Amino acid sequence: MLFLFAGQSILTFLHVKPETLSISGGIILFIIAIRMIFPQTGSVAGLAAGDEPFIVPMAIPMIAGPSVIASILLLSTQNPNSLMELSFAVFIAWGATFFILMFYSFFHKLLGERGLKAVERLMGLLLVMISTQMFLDGIKSYMES
Repeated sequence: MLFLFAGQSILTFLHVKPETLSISGGIILFIIAIRMIFPQTGSVAGLAAGDEPFIVPMAIPMIAGPSVIASILLLSTQNPNSLMELSFAVFIAWGATFFILMFYSFFHKLLGERGLKAVERLMGLLLVMISTQMFLDGIKSYMES
């Protein structure tokens, strides 16, 4: 919520244009999506389990990672008059995430291991499309300015 309501101020302080945020957020989201489609052994950082350089709570990179922050910053700067609608969307996303995490065992029983992997790869494919569009929108905005 901080990045939603203070997005423009943060970007102004850092001297970052929305086009830069869109391009870099698209690249990060693309990398995450590729890792969802083609999972690797080991940790998210690509290191062996236990060799990560930092201790990070699980929910931070998964729920409020760099691509989510970039998306929220971008939406808040592109739609400064729609912050209430955007905050409602954030609360809906939080609720859906809570529901999925709390009822993981139910989904695991319902879909099985293969079903969950298929859903993860499908979501990765959707993220590839969203990240590509985010990247292309940033390039288009940059070329127009």
